[in-house]
Amino acid sequence: MRVRLRIKELAQAKKMKQYELARDSGVTEQLLNRYWNNNIQRVDLEQLGMIARALGVSPGDLLEVVEDRGEMNPAA
Repeated sequence: MRVRLRIKELAQAKKMKQYELARDSGVTEQLLNRYWNNNIQRVDLEQLGMIARALGVSPGDLLEVVEDRGEMNPAA
């Protein structure tokens, strides 16, 4: 199981471009690009909060749990 960020999908649903979100949230374009493309190993919760605020969502809405291929669901 892994966690991925949904920033790109949420921003696109609001017709918001990456540079606009970086500007509105106050994070750097470089950081947002890494988060946007899920090219990350860890995230900064304060920066996630800034991005969430700019998107008008809660920080938890930015996260999605994804099961790895071949991983069995123990609850099934």
